[in-house]
Amino acid sequence: MNKQQITVRVPATTSNLGPGFDCLGIALRIYNYVTVAQNGEGGTVPMARSAGRKYFNRIGHEPFPFSCTVEGEVPRARGLGSSVTVRLGVLHGLNALLGRPLKRAEIFALCAELEGHPDNAAPAEFGGFVVTRGMSPQNFPVEARLRFVLLIPEFEVQTKEARKALPAEIDRMRAVESCANACAITAAMGSANYQALRGTFGDHLHQPYRAKFVPFLDRVIAAGEGAGALGGFLSGSGSTIICPTLRAARKVAEAMAAASGLREPQTRITTADNEGVRIAVSILNPDAALA
Repeated sequence: MNKQQITVRVPATTSNLGPGFDCLGIALRIYNYVTVAQNGEGGTVPMARSAGRKYFNRIGHEPFPFSCTVEGEVPRARGLGSSVTVRLGVLHGLNALLGRPLKRAEIFALCAELEGHPDNAAPAEFGGFVVTRGMSPQNFPVEARLRFVLLIPEFEVQTKEARKALPAEIDRMRAVESCANACAITAAMGSANYQALRGTFGDHLHQPYRAKFVPFLDRVIAAGEGAGALGGFLSGSGSTIICPTLRAARKVAEAMAAASGLREPQTRITTADNEGVRIAVSILNPDAALA
């Protein structure tokens, strides 16, 4: 392998899981591959340059020019952590080129600072289901029997705009209900008692206010549940909708697609990624066995 070029595999992520606003997330087996080349030809996107500046400042190293190319299957602005794949890819790529002076926890912290919140950065870095309190993540492996059915609309939702839709205050009892649901999700995922996820994805913190960006949200979730899913939620700020299920994943996908009313609905069935970021891997189709 050319020592001046590093390829980093970064998983997509889903965050919030309904009530776990800015603190719950899961890494998914959908990947982007970020290649960082020292003095490489080609350019870098602004977020790659800002990640590079933060990295060099953190380690006190003289910046050097680098290129960044991104390939893979994580769509932009769909609530699947595409920006994290770029930022983590650059941070890990530069770190590998310089002999890995920073540990994973330090790189995660840099990425979370760049993102402004840790709920995507933590699962992408460490894999599995992650609960993040500030910069202190706790992660748990997720068994392959729990599948995640994704409906990925063709339109984007910008996180900045979706955050503007959130109210400054909410009713106390609704906040308590969301807190209880987030705790129940954490207990179910941490203990691998996935049946206990049923009925836990209800949220009053962000999802009702973001539904205007994805007007078919509620009916898609209801259709997924009717086909056997454990529930459903808006992935991040959208536009992707996810229904976890222990059975009939294809039936759930078909029901979600039909309920969306989209002309060309895209669905995908995947499982959790329990590894997180990996250096120098081949580009494979991790979900081929799910076809």
